[in-house]
Amino acid sequence: MNKMNPARLQWACRRGMLELDLLLGNFLNEAFPGLSNEDQALFIDLLEENDQDLFLWLTGKNVAEKPEVNKMIQMIRHHAENRNN
Repeated sequence: MNKMNPARLQWACRRGMLELDLLLGNFLNEAFPGLSNEDQALFIDLLEENDQDLFLWLTGKNVAEKPEVNKMIQMIRHHAENRNN
């Protein structure tokens, strides 16, 4: 997935699970604009992954094989844990 317009990114964050919708959508709306171009591209690439893998990674039940994917997963998890502080 290449750089996308905001509406397409929002649509790509809509998944088959409410938990993923919330985690990815909140991150997109609140943290994505402040990311470096490299991290934005990494987030966009992450949206290519299937829901089951994303869910396992974001809940900490599994770890992605690629270090760059784990970096983005940690950024999303950190954002979710600290967004109301």
